[in-house]
Amino acid sequence: MNNRPKRGRKRAKDYPKKVTFGRESVTVYQRKLGGYMVSNYAEGKRRFDSYPTAEEAENAALALAKKLSERDVISASMTRQEAIDYAAAVQTLAPFNVSLPATAATVAECLKKVGSLDKLMEAVSFFTARSKKTTEKLVSAVAAELIEVKKTRGASQRYREDLKYRLTRFADSFRVNASSVTTADINEWFDREKFKPQSYANFRRVLFGFFQFAVSRGYAADNPILGVEKVKVRGGDTLIYTPEEMIRLLAAASGEFLPCIAIGGFAGLRSTEIERLEWSDIDLTARHIVIGASRSKTASRRIVPISDNLAAWLENYKDAEGKVWKGNHKEFYRAQKATARNTEVKENPETGARAVKALSWKTNALRHSYASYRFAEIGDAGRVAGELGNSAAVVHRHYRELVKKAAAEKWFGIKPEQPANIVSLPVAVNQ
Repeated sequence: MNNRPKRGRKRAKDYPKKVTFGRESVTVYQRKLGGYMVSNYAEGKRRFDSYPTAEEAENAALALAKKLSERDVISASMTRQEAIDYAAAVQTLAPFNVSLPATAATVAECLKKVGSLDKLMEAVSFFTARSKKTTEKLVSAVAAELIEVKKTRGASQRYREDLKYRLTRFADSFRVNASSVTTADINEWFDREKFKPQSYANFRRVLFGFFQFAVSRGYAADNPILGVEKVKVRGGDTLIYTPEEMIRLLAAASGEFLPCIAIGGFAGLRSTEIERLEWSDIDLTARHIVIGASRSKTASRRIVPISDNLAAWLENYKDAEGKVWKGNHKEFYRAQKATARNTEVKENPETGARAVKALSWKTNALRHSYASYRFAEIGDAGRVAGELGNSAAVVHRHYRELVKKAAAEKWFGIKPEQPANIVSLPVAVNQ
């Protein structure tokens, strides 16, 4: 019986076998149950790599020996600074009980997947944040808590209503815990809703605050809005009313809403400021309106002068008390639309009246109109800015030379009862 090994088969006595390249040797072992192992010290600690054939094992051992030999050459030719960097790297890793080669190999594998160190840090930050312990709470419940907190801290009713509207819409689409909402989920929601740029920006702003609150209360590990794309809202043309259009608006306004139209157009207050305004803030004797910090959008106090024509429009309300606008924000919005609709004139053959199309309500146009006519009237951007509660740069950018001084004189000449040589407006003003 022939007991010699078959041709091509390595005999057991040939192993363990050292494969050498340069000054480095790597050992190959034959396993009793078949196959081969290569002793690998490349990462500082020994491990065994398995191969099915001797040829594959020896080729791997040769490649490893070559790699280790190249390291010897590099280390032998290291500059002083490179040696210092190496020592610093070893010291940095010492508290974690990992070797520099093992760390380098792990980082290299991670970089293959994420592409850069910045992306690797982002991945680690994401994992760390998502590993935080959070309290499970539905988006709708977190929203309700946030709104209640805002109420306790004195946020305005209009702000809370806007917050409730936007968060309710969001919560209706996300009936899950706040901690489970991801950036990808929100991006998909924005794509599906197809908001216009301004609405997109408004929702993104509200949701950013919502998730900041959720993180601070432990209901979310991180703020997914940070990864949601921002959109640039481009400002359009500054929309204003002509004096003729203002006359039509005043004639069409209800008794309750008339002061709001007059104050917006002849004092330049924002709609939100008018909604918060009290009659006690209006001093017809001293001829000014005090916009307190709590009523101002910019949270700073300012004083706005009352023009002669505005004083005439408010004369019948001099004994009024409480809020100038007694309704809520939605009712204020509806009153704006109703006023614009009421400017329509139907054709009347009996009286000879010709049909006149209703005006469109232009958002912020009353305030823009005041700024434009006021700047044309006095030519002082700083003074107008102080009355508006913004900056001279804004006044120059948006309102400079929009109207002529003659139009400004006509605008501030609109009164309910006036001499024949000034614009006449037959409007009855009732409380």
